[in-house]
Amino acid sequence: MNLGTIGTSWITESFIEAAKESKILTLSAVYSRNEETAKSFASKHGADTFYTNIEELANSKDIDVVYIASPNSLHYEQTISLLQNKKHVICEKPIFSTTTELEHAFKLAEDNGVFLFEAIRNFHSPNFKILKENLSKIGQVRSANLHYLQYSSRYDSFLRGENPNVFSPEFSGGALVDLGVYPLYVAVGLFGKPESVNYTPVKLHNGIDGSGTLVLNYENHTCSIQCSKISQSYIESDITGEIGAFVLDKPSPISKIAFVNHKTKVSESLEVTQVQNDMLYEIQNITKIIEDKNEIEYNLLKEMSKIVLTITESARKQSGIVFGVEKN
Repeated sequence: MNLGTIGTSWITESFIEAAKESKILTLSAVYSRNEETAKSFASKHGADTFYTNIEELANSKDIDVVYIASPNSLHYEQTISLLQNKKHVICEKPIFSTTTELEHAFKLAEDNGVFLFEAIRNFHSPNFKILKENLSKIGQVRSANLHYLQYSSRYDSFLRGENPNVFSPEFSGGALVDLGVYPLYVAVGLFGKPESVNYTPVKLHNGIDGSGTLVLNYENHTCSIQCSKISQSYIESDITGEIGAFVLDKPSPISKIAFVNHKTKVSESLEVTQVQNDMLYEIQNITKIIEDKNEIEYNLLKEMSKIVLTITESARKQSGIVFGVEKN
């Protein structure tokens, strides 16, 4: 399949490298609003064509699927243009800003006979699958603590008075939607939809969450998710049950899964060695769904995106965090 990309940051470069490694997707074109940036990026990565007009990209007959890694608030409008022109879309997390956008986009994809995916690489990884397959080893789950706290280099810019996208309500930024979605996908993938959620953010002066704690309440346990872009953590994550516990290095990428039996105190390593660029796994899974027209697997991923976005939207509303797209 021929690939087009939107965005020229490091994450797009990582996706392109994973696409090349997959030998499934062939980079055909790149898009950037700036002509010089688009031209340079295309040359660097061996793309035949570059675009500065989104409609020209959407209308290209040489592109089958487009990967979107633009600022969060632009995802929806760009996705709609592509879906209307029957392009499959892989949109970087968070897929959209609101559930209203999500529902309309999925309906449009269905009407045009194409697929729409949220790119969330840890969910497709072998170690997440191992964790899910072995969940019963710990017995009845009683608690989970999943952390993703990573100091952002863009925070320094923010402190200097600049307005980087990841810290901007106008661009649908913030810690929960940028980093919190990784542990949130792990939680929902393992435990399903929670009965209720509570979010306590640490707000910056512009009203966006620099960090926060999200609590997911289930019938028999709670899951606490901490996320931050203004501090760093070095503690491990864990999932505890009545028989034992899993200790994870972090929710993304999951490189360590230790099962510890409460009674024997014996620790068993369950993880496998994963490729360095774990975007490869999401590319392999997503393209297989497209090629096989696998509606069952597709619908499962759609439901995951819906649950996760419903949670983050609810958490933001509780906390008075309003994105620019919600003011229109």
